[in-house]
Amino acid sequence: MNIYLTDSEESHLNLLPLSFTRPVADFRVGISTIIEKWQHALPAHYSYLPVDYLREKFGNGPLPDETALFLNGALLPDPDLVRHISDLKPGNALICNDTVLAFCGTAEQFNKRDWTATEYSADIRIIKYVFDVFRLNPQMIEEDFPRITANRESLPLHPSNRVIGDLCFADGTPKLFIEEGAEIFASTINLTDGPIYIGRNAEIMEGCSVRGPLALCDNAKIRMGAKIYGGCTFGPYCKVGGEIDNSVMFGFSNKAHDGYLGNAVVGEWCNIGAGVNASNLKNDYSKIRIWNYRTHTFMRTDLQFCGPIMGDHTKIGVNCMLNTATVLGVGVNLHGAGFPRVFVPSFSEGSPTTGFSTVSMKKFHDIAERVMSRRNLRLTEVDTKIMEKVYSIASQFKH
Repeated sequence: MNIYLTDSEESHLNLLPLSFTRPVADFRVGISTIIEKWQHALPAHYSYLPVDYLREKFGNGPLPDETALFLNGALLPDPDLVRHISDLKPGNALICNDTVLAFCGTAEQFNKRDWTATEYSADIRIIKYVFDVFRLNPQMIEEDFPRITANRESLPLHPSNRVIGDLCFADGTPKLFIEEGAEIFASTINLTDGPIYIGRNAEIMEGCSVRGPLALCDNAKIRMGAKIYGGCTFGPYCKVGGEIDNSVMFGFSNKAHDGYLGNAVVGEWCNIGAGVNASNLKNDYSKIRIWNYRTHTFMRTDLQFCGPIMGDHTKIGVNCMLNTATVLGVGVNLHGAGFPRVFVPSFSEGSPTTGFSTVSMKKFHDIAERVMSRRNLRLTEVDTKIMEKVYSIASQFKH
């Protein structure tokens, strides 16, 4: 059976700016992306079913007429949920508190919500808001780790490193897994609170202190002397340094120098300059409010800690400062002294002292081409169309 990971309009809007440029199931939470978790939990042929303007890149053409399974793309699998979804008969939907989890039937039935609903009463894990990515990340690293490392052999750890905690779980399986081509030298590896996964050709340079649970994905790098706390995921080709805590970087983004980042989510092709410090705790210790694109206002959260949320291709210059829970859209170029407002719309350029202007599409494209060419990649024609669409609708989301 074909399985489609779907994005509702509500889910797409709640998860902006991260969902401006990707389906929600393409979010990296833990070691792997959401779609990769489902591919293992419920093997089948998977496709994305995102919002319209993302379908040329992420879709698979017109939907077939036959029965398929439509899964909520923001949903994280667990064994009990997978069993209930597997048992769905054609025409049946699984619902939890008015949220559609899954539906078995045709695309026409799905679009018309023509189904018989069954309430799912157990707890679910779902990426409903942007901060859920870092909030659920430590747990998802721990769940992904045994799946990815099962019945495989890790490279040995170089003797120049110091290990705190046990190298293995009680059942004898490893708590530290090093893929082929990875390197770790003269660093402190703390496994007390969770496992550490080091991807293929990744590197931890000398003098680093890292704590699990941690995922350093393929070709990512932790630079000398970095302090990395638990709950962090650094996606492919990320380069990080300084002090980072419970943060997720999807891929191809850099925070290579000193400065603090905590409880944050960073998209792709972002750069955080030297000395950037981002608050993740209010001075009065009160609960945090964060900008929500769907409601065009600041929403209440139950969080005491929340750092920045950064859309793709956003850049922060050296020594910039960010207030708690600052949301920066796609293609932002922030520089200069002072704290910007806690919501910076997409394609904005400037500083708190001199003001902001709109980045032209040509300038954005030129910068993106220069940045991506360093990885021997480029903006494809389809990527450019997506960015032009995001650019055209960005004005709707200016505060």
